[in-house]
Amino acid sequence: MLRKVRIAAAAVCFALITLLFLDFTGTLHAWFGWLAKVQLLPAVLALNVGVIVFLVALTLIFGRIYCSVICPLGVMQDLISWFGDKAKKNRFSYSPAKSWLRYGVLALFVVALVAGFASIALLIAPYSAYGRIAQNLLAPLWGWGNNLLAYFAERVDSYTFYSTEVWIRNFATLGVAAVTLVVLAVLAWRNGRTYCNTICPVGTVLGFLSRFSLLKPVIDTEKCINCNICSKNCKAACIDIPNHKIDYSRCVTCMNCIEKCPKKAISYVMRPAAQKAATAEAKVDTARRNFLIGAGLVAAEAVRAQEMRGDGGYAVLVDKQAPDRENPITPPGSKSLRNLTAHCTGCQLCVAACPTQILRPSSDLKMFMQPTMSYENGYCRPECNKCSTVCPTGAINLISVAEKSSVQIGHAVWVKKNCIVVADDKDCGNCERHCLTKAITMVPLDPANPESRKIPTVNESLCIGCGACEHLCPSRPFSAIYVKGYQSHLHN
Repeated sequence: MLRKVRIAAAAVCFALITLLFLDFTGTLHAWFGWLAKVQLLPAVLALNVGVIVFLVALTLIFGRIYCSVICPLGVMQDLISWFGDKAKKNRFSYSPAKSWLRYGVLALFVVALVAGFASIALLIAPYSAYGRIAQNLLAPLWGWGNNLLAYFAERVDSYTFYSTEVWIRNFATLGVAAVTLVVLAVLAWRNGRTYCNTICPVGTVLGFLSRFSLLKPVIDTEKCINCNICSKNCKAACIDIPNHKIDYSRCVTCMNCIEKCPKKAISYVMRPAAQKAATAEAKVDTARRNFLIGAGLVAAEAVRAQEMRGDGGYAVLVDKQAPDRENPITPPGSKSLRNLTAHCTGCQLCVAACPTQILRPSSDLKMFMQPTMSYENGYCRPECNKCSTVCPTGAINLISVAEKSSVQIGHAVWVKKNCIVVADDKDCGNCERHCLTKAITMVPLDPANPESRKIPTVNESLCIGCGACEHLCPSRPFSAIYVKGYQSHLHN
């Protein structure tokens, strides 16, 4: 709903601002000329304090909504990007911010303005750039279209339309407008809002302010399945799903992520309430809360924080790495490693369909390009059977959600040396809390002392090898608990 409202408002603003450049009668200016005055850079150059304060307040409340609704160049890029989406869906990906480029361009822009080289600086100003495009490229087309209608109207003795002169005012400006349009079109088609988040000086200023905005899109880590759908649809390339972070300085509040998320794990909420909403809905228990708080307190010690291997606090975390598995894990429905290798053509349709990104082509020569499972990015969700529905060869047989819950593709194995309970002397229990089949139980580390810290024990007859424990284990880079795959699947 929020995205639809944003698109409707953007469409109205864009159409009216564009018509301001195309309307040669001057009628629209009387009604909507103020839309040109609420553009940030014109307001700054005109010292329009009221508009500047309004736009700053708007950004501090809603984020960079200006870039998605009011700025015509931003909306134009969204339009081009939308056509790109029609050609290729889910085409975006997260990329780190190029802060040095953004602030470097902003500094040069300000210096050029102050030094009197405004004409050079305004080459990259968004409203100026769009004005040149509309006036030099769209206005002639609009005029010729009007003259064509006037010609046919005159043939039937109607004077609803009248002819107007169409001419190119400056070929150099026309060339600049054409080059600007081509460059922006290529960038928007390929990468969405690249220009807005690397070159645009207005975007950089508003991006700095939007980091402190009251309302923000927030990821609920308890609902998120790391499917990356939000990141693949984020034209600002600002959603880092592995770390569940959004770069608010680049987020243009387009609401695409909120609408595309299949688990409704992203919501647009007030900043102070963000974590409260996530924890309240997930009903996080006291043990987990105490663990996170404890991790944060220990991480405050600078030297120790850098050495922490567990998730949480301010520690610099390394990416998870897959353990060396004796047997590769194959998807539920594949029956056995032998069945999969005998029937799979390596088309990787199942890999593409997997919403949690746990299926990947194997690099093992024995099953090269055939799918294996690994849990660094997610785990096998009990309600998902996508891979079995798309396999065309029978390498993964069709299996219902109910049947899947009874198939054992492996079992969890605890690695004592990796566990933070042993290595860092901290309470945990993540594996037990997130075990879908209650196959993990916490028992005292010292059997003779019931008050000692708890470690996991696995009931292999209940474990189905879904990988939730391995994925959610806070130990880095290797989990303290991992799934050992079965060559032939068992059934409970």
